[in-house]
Amino acid sequence: MKILLASQSPRRKELLSSLGFDFEVVKIDCEEIIPENISIGEAAAYLSQLKADAFANLKEGEVLLTADTVVAINDQILGKPRDKSDAKAMLQALSGKTHQVYTGITIKTIDRTFTETDVADVEFDDISEDEIEYYIQNYRPFDKAGSYGIQEWLGMAKIRKMNGSFYTIMGLPTHLVYKILREI
Repeated sequence: MKILLASQSPRRKELLSSLGFDFEVVKIDCEEIIPENISIGEAAAYLSQLKADAFANLKEGEVLLTADTVVAINDQILGKPRDKSDAKAMLQALSGKTHQVYTGITIKTIDRTFTETDVADVEFDDISEDEIEYYIQNYRPFDKAGSYGIQEWLGMAKIRKMNGSFYTIMGLPTHLVYKILREI
């Protein structure tokens, strides 16, 4: 079985490798647009399935893994920030509040497709303007949903409580990936 990881995320590469799987990274180009009729809880799975469906070169003996992470607060999805002011606004919205992180995965073979979502609640302490500036300047979270990485300074310094998998928040629900890959 040859695993193809369709992600450029260094965190997903690290996590899949830490699970003990050998894999090859592949690139998928698809426009990630969430239809208005998709609920927040279904959005991450929808996007991971969209990416899997866009990969047309799957061969016998290959397994494709796609993933997407969505951060949501107050019934609003926070995607990747467009720029510094967008990142700042997202972090201000998360400050002192609880939000949800949904990570959807799709694992696809020639004849089967598995799509699942895991969710975790994350509660932040208040984050000051100076702390937001420091984090954006030093960690440049422009490739992260919700403008933060749990494994970085902001996660270490400001997450008060979480309910759910740390790895789901990091971007790959490793327990689901492992279970499905073992079944295959």
